[in-house]
Amino acid sequence: MGETAEAKLGLLERLERGPVVCAEGYLFEFERRGYLQAGAFVPEVVLEHPDLVAGLHREFVHAGSDVVEAFTYYAHREKLRVIDKEDLLESMNRQALAIATDVANETGALVAGNICNTNIFLGDDQTRRDVRAMFDEQVGWGVEADVDLIVAETFTWGEEALIALEAIRETGNPSVVTLSVHQDGVTREGWTPEEVCKRLEDAGADVVGLNCGRGPQTMLPLVERIRAAVSCHVAALPVPYRTTDAEPTFQSLRDPGYSDFPNGIPFPVALDPFTCNRYEIGDFAREAYEMGVSYIGVCCGAGPHHIRGVAEALGRTPPASRYSADMSKHAFFGTHSRVPAEYQEYAEKL
Repeated sequence: MGETAEAKLGLLERLERGPVVCAEGYLFEFERRGYLQAGAFVPEVVLEHPDLVAGLHREFVHAGSDVVEAFTYYAHREKLRVIDKEDLLESMNRQALAIATDVANETGALVAGNICNTNIFLGDDQTRRDVRAMFDEQVGWGVEADVDLIVAETFTWGEEALIALEAIRETGNPSVVTLSVHQDGVTREGWTPEEVCKRLEDAGADVVGLNCGRGPQTMLPLVERIRAAVSCHVAALPVPYRTTDAEPTFQSLRDPGYSDFPNGIPFPVALDPFTCNRYEIGDFAREAYEMGVSYIGVCCGAGPHHIRGVAEALGRTPPASRYSADMSKHAFFGTHSRVPAEYQEYAEKL
């Protein structure tokens, strides 16, 4: 990463050499920072504070991401219509792509275009045409920006994912297509994740898998089934929250200690008590890679420390590893020769 020879490698060449790390999670991170509204989740920050978007891209690459994903998630026609700003559609997409391209060029990372679930697909002819038109718009701008790959993500309809893939395939760009699987464990038409991923592979997808929705514990079993069903590269990008078999998605998590949430549930702005630490995310990355997953990252809720956890678990030493914890130097818990023994003895009283 960052080396001239490495920068010339495309997605598939990098995957043949080893795992590729991808940071997602821009929506949640900018909401936490106060630059994006939960609910609408439209990335207006791309136009209002482009410097902050570039900065977060750099932070994720610094932490170990091999991919700079243009922040065009939910920058599609339907979402902008909801907030009465459809006139910003093209400028928002082109700006996001330009920001991502600049950071990718300066760091040697790959730049990815991005399309996602449209929230209007119903499996009928009219919405098939409507979502295809939305995908074509965004994919077209990505091609004009000369992206290295296009990510199509967070689909709950298998057929919508296939339509997205078709739009990407017509451009000749490498594709990463990921599903978000809800509590019942199937897509909205009733297909299993492995069945959809096999259909995607047969339709020409380069990388298939899962992102968002599920945390490490509840995503891994589904990823294992996908890995057994396909021969192409597999992706896994969980949310960094402690989902369980009883509450398998971050939308289904409940906090018995507090119930006065804005919408009655912790999702999306009160998930803090459920957050995975960097070591849990590292464990996930290691387990996923050992089962044959090669495109690994973290989705909504990810911070740079999570991405560093992924990279280091995969044997990487990104620039951020210079500042990885070294508790031997801590005043009370340390064992360094310059840490007074009296302070170490006091640590048990902290």
